[in-house]
Amino acid sequence: MKKRNLPPLNALRLFETAALSGSLSAAARELGITHGAVSRQIKLLEEWLGQPLFERQGQRSVAAEHARAFAAEISAAFDIISDASIRFGKTLNTRVIRVNAQTTLAMHWLIPRLPEFHSQNPDIEVSVSTSNSSEVKGLSGFDVLIRREPLDKPEWRYFDKRPLFEEHLTLLAAPKLLSNLPLAGPEDLSTHVFVTSHTRVGEWERWMKIAKIEALRPLRFQRFEHNYISLQAVIDGIGVGIGGLPTLGHDVKEKRLLAPFPVEVKGSKYVALIAPDVDKSLALNLFLEWLEQEASR
Repeated sequence: MKKRNLPPLNALRLFETAALSGSLSAAARELGITHGAVSRQIKLLEEWLGQPLFERQGQRSVAAEHARAFAAEISAAFDIISDASIRFGKTLNTRVIRVNAQTTLAMHWLIPRLPEFHSQNPDIEVSVSTSNSSEVKGLSGFDVLIRREPLDKPEWRYFDKRPLFEEHLTLLAAPKLLSNLPLAGPEDLSTHVFVTSHTRVGEWERWMKIAKIEALRPLRFQRFEHNYISLQAVIDGIGVGIGGLPTLGHDVKEKRLLAPFPVEVKGSKYVALIAPDVDKSLALNLFLEWLEQEASR
């Protein structure tokens, strides 16, 4: 390796600032140090170079012409070092956490809570995408996956699994719907439309059994393809639906949904999954700690 004859790097850094800012005093103000500290480093560099770099102009010490040329080359060299450090070091991209979650959980639980995470960690970006697939294939670009159990694919066993929460299913309805069609008890549901989805088969039947109204028949069923569509229909007042808490807790808190009866049935368990090849960065650990804290509330 080539042996380099380099002057003291800290002296070079202070000299660059002093030469480009116009004077030692200006450099001291910019760097937040004393004039004497700057002067000592400049003297050290001048001794190393064997010639003065600054000259007196009245009450000020300003860079000589050859010193300004030297400073320009030093500045270019520092730029090269800075660019290389960004390219080959841990860049700002390591501060982006890429999350893939099932759609209902992302829309109703994760996204409403993200502003609190960002207020605590303003330099970490959380990028959220959604997928309802239970397949591992195609999900390798994400730092965190949030899924409902059971996970029946054998590939999931290689992931670091962090339990989040268990849903409790209950009856939900929009306030405007209940103002028009009040519910004194579960038996009054016969005047309502039951909203359901093809992806959550059996939830109504399970809840009705716990509520002891298995024989009740609704006005009609309104079925949608996905759970997140059926939940939007419930929020819009199309009918009553079965939904999970705390997944929909934010909607209840904001009065978009009401839970008129204290009848609940156990639902799915949600987990956070981290692939074995994911970089366990400080940003990721901070996000996972926050995620687990939110889930435990």
